[in-house]
Amino acid sequence: MKIKLAKSELIHFVGIGGIGMSGLALIMKDLGFKVQGSDISNNKNIERLKEKNISIFIKHHKRNIKKSTILVISSAIKANNPEVLAAKKLKLPIYTRGEMLGNIVSLMRNVVVTGSHGKTTTTSLISSIFTKAKLDPTIINGGVLNSFGNSAKLGKSNWCLIESDESDGSFLKIPFTYSIITNLDSEHLDYYKSLSNLKKNFSFFLEKTPSLGKAFVCIDNKNNKQVLSKIKNKNYYTYGINKNANFRILNIFQSINYSKFDLIINIPGRKKLIKKIKIPLLGLHNIRNSAAAVAVAFSIGVTENIIKKGLFNFKGVQRRFNFLFKKNNAIFFDDYAHHPTEISSVLDGVSEVYKKKEIICVFQPHRFSRVKNLKIEFSKCFKKANTVLLCPIYKANENIKLGFSYNSFAKLIIKNSKVKLINIEDEQNLTKFLRQTAYGEKIYIGMGAGSISTWMKNLKHSI
Repeated sequence: MKIKLAKSELIHFVGIGGIGMSGLALIMKDLGFKVQGSDISNNKNIERLKEKNISIFIKHHKRNIKKSTILVISSAIKANNPEVLAAKKLKLPIYTRGEMLGNIVSLMRNVVVTGSHGKTTTTSLISSIFTKAKLDPTIINGGVLNSFGNSAKLGKSNWCLIESDESDGSFLKIPFTYSIITNLDSEHLDYYKSLSNLKKNFSFFLEKTPSLGKAFVCIDNKNNKQVLSKIKNKNYYTYGINKNANFRILNIFQSINYSKFDLIINIPGRKKLIKKIKIPLLGLHNIRNSAAAVAVAFSIGVTENIIKKGLFNFKGVQRRFNFLFKKNNAIFFDDYAHHPTEISSVLDGVSEVYKKKEIICVFQPHRFSRVKNLKIEFSKCFKKANTVLLCPIYKANENIKLGFSYNSFAKLIIKNSKVKLINIEDEQNLTKFLRQTAYGEKIYIGMGAGSISTWMKNLKHSI
């Protein structure tokens, strides 16, 4: 007799099109739960769910939940959503994504990756090592892994690798055996209200580290160091280029095709030097992400040979400095960078290995609130670029005022980053401009978390 989990339940995901929600829905479907969901419009995440025969409703309406017994809601869903209101009227249990994810993974051995930047890539690098080690983990990631074409996968082992979202505090609801904190930055302050509150939440997170687990924290980040100095639970190791790191990066070499580094391991009872770790990625930020992956894998007993093979064979993540096409000697890339720190990190890596290329950022700011809060930081982050093509802000359902003219923001970028800047009105204007200028020894990098990825991909057939 085949037993199905929660056979009488129908779990409805409100906002199922998000990368985190779609990944959780996919895992729960593969575990045997009956799931469905709704969102305001179609996208690639929803198309991947449809391929798994998950029912999807486009637009939110109370009739969508008429057979549902449980609701899971995205952090983007408002309290007046018609499906949420209908569920409350019917007295259905309602869980946030973080709560449901915590329930699902509570019986597994979890590696939880969190922090302001680098979570998706770090989770993906660990998954590459674990897969090479034949550990067959369940993976719940914030980006689509090229190795299997999805953001989530149900494994056969008891290991689970999770990218945990800090944007709404839900990372505190995920139980973990091992954890990684990549860095802390002035991000999602619309929720935390201050950097101090953000750091307090990460202190709470680290205090939860179990006695038989471990936290791995990048010591190069000053906010991480401040958090570590105040916590009582010292069950952690550090990594980075800092000379005091337990997993210390040194002898860095970067080229167009790969980066290489050594790692000195200095932990109680174990001292080791791993030489010539190669990754098919550029940038110091990705070397740090790789060091975190090595630290976790080494600590659970994965061999040096397997670790190296897992990293070198990494297939990448969509929207993380992905090559798109080459035309008239100009090269086009797509990247998810939408915060000043992320933009600076990508440009540092690109300028290091493409020394003779002209670097053009096609930048689409994401959210009025982010531009408003980080105006000065944005104005200084393009110093390693030659030109910025500044697109309109992708508002992402925000309805707030910027508080200053967009033209003044453009002038501030020119002043503080010392770049040439051209205002772009829309996708058609971008296409027209690049038809005339996209040639020669140039690199074009689309940057942003909105529609810019689609714009950049469409250029292949329009310029």
